Amino acid sequence: MDTSKANFIDALVALLGANAILQPPEDFARYTQDWAGHRLGEPLAVARPKTTEEVAAVVRLCRENGVRMVPQGGHTGLVGGALPDKDNNEIVISLERMNRVHSIDPVGFTMVVDGGCVLEEIKRIAEEQECFFPLSLGAQGSCQIGGNIATNAGGLNVLRYGMMRELVLGLEVVLPDGRIWNGMTALRKDNRAYNLKQLFIGSEGTLGIVTAAVLKLFPKPEQTQTALLAIPSVAAAMQLYTLARRSCSDLLSAFELIPRKCMELAFEAAPQLTDPLDVAYPYYVLMETAATGPVDLAQMMENFVEQGMTAELILDGVLAASSAQALQLWFIRESMLEGQRMRGEHLRTDVSVPISALADFVDEATTVVTHYSPESTVIPYGHVGDGNLHFNILPPPGMAAEQAVTVLHELEELIFDVLDRFNGSISAEHGIGRIKQQAYLKRASEAERELLVSIKRAFDPDCLMSADRVLPASMIKSSMNK
Repeated sequence: MDTSKANFIDALVALLGANAILQPPEDFARYTQDWAGHRLGEPLAVARPKTTEEVAAVVRLCRENGVRMVPQGGHTGLVGGALPDKDNNEIVISLERMNRVHSIDPVGFTMVVDGGCVLEEIKRIAEEQECFFPLSLGAQGSCQIGGNIATNAGGLNVLRYGMMRELVLGLEVVLPDGRIWNGMTALRKDNRAYNLKQLFIGSEGTLGIVTAAVLKLFPKPEQTQTALLAIPSVAAAMQLYTLARRSCSDLLSAFELIPRKCMELAFEAAPQLTDPLDVAYPYYVLMETAATGPVDLAQMMENFVEQGMTAELILDGVLAASSAQALQLWFIRESMLEGQRMRGEHLRTDVSVPISALADFVDEATTVVTHYSPESTVIPYGHVGDGNLHFNILPPPGMAAEQAVTVLHELEELIFDVLDRFNGSISAEHGIGRIKQQAYLKRASEAERELLVSIKRAFDPDCLMSADRVLPASMIKSSMNK
């Protein structure tokens, strides 16, 4: 390590204390590898501030020394956005020690939290006050709310409650120059000038570090109905979704498509699971309704299922008879992700199309993939109630890892080409990060690129914060020379 870097780290230690700065490479393991197993490089150091003021001080120090920095939450992202740079020239700023829930307002249904609070803990504390925070993710035991906000997280309940963008009332953000922007308002209506908080939500840590938030809460549901329904096709799933929206109204909170192959992957990953139905079917829908107040939710669900079976959209199914059974059904949904990871290298996509076009997209994309690589396994699943599909691919069994990477890259390009014809998005909820950057810029118009560059340049002209995520730093710097 050269003298300038050593002096910078000494300054970090002087600023936060030795216990807040991780230096030896053996301490870096969990900060350098994400959930998917991706790695790039190691950071100069990992800074773990405990307060917003300490975050701001670290950021100012980085700016004064020209050191790049990347904020990191629970490190559960899937597009390489929080991985430290491969050139080992940036520090990780981890918010793991900023994990306090400051207050809950059960009258205004709001909650004030630190950016490093783990999602599962937020949900638990809200429920203690008979409130409900609806963001629901498989990684909720480790993901942090600051990262959820920075990536505009989606998850299982977007259909009813919206993405993270709809769940944030106020923010506190440390800007790339070390200033603190305090937008911690609990107002439901505030029409003053530009909505600055929305710039930070979904910015993937490129415009600032979310250190605190005012979250929107809802009444805790008093009753829930969960069902796993067997269906003949994706087209039937979308017809069933239309019926569910009309029969269950705004009480429909989740509507997930699961192909049979995903069920099998779940059973491989979690052998303790048993198939809820006696017969295997091509596709399934996992859906949930929830309500508070004098609503006969059970009768509503029974009526819906009866209509679905009469219309031959539902072939078979099971209604959870208890919360424990409902959790088992959702555990299938969670386990199928681990099942894919256990198979090794595979293609993960996160696309969205207009809901009415989803079945046609699946048919066309499946045809294209099968034509190019007949032995690959197509597994389209996801939050189809909001048009978000994870059209994933398992490479042919036994294919060498290097060849699989090449084949999967080609398949991704083919899938994205189909997606373009449907006017879809290559990122419904995962973000752009590093992994999706080229595919995104290829599809962004000149006007869109210019606007994005202008925003990044206004906030971070030196390109020190999350550099080369979403937009290449070279694009920002070249624009400043024009």
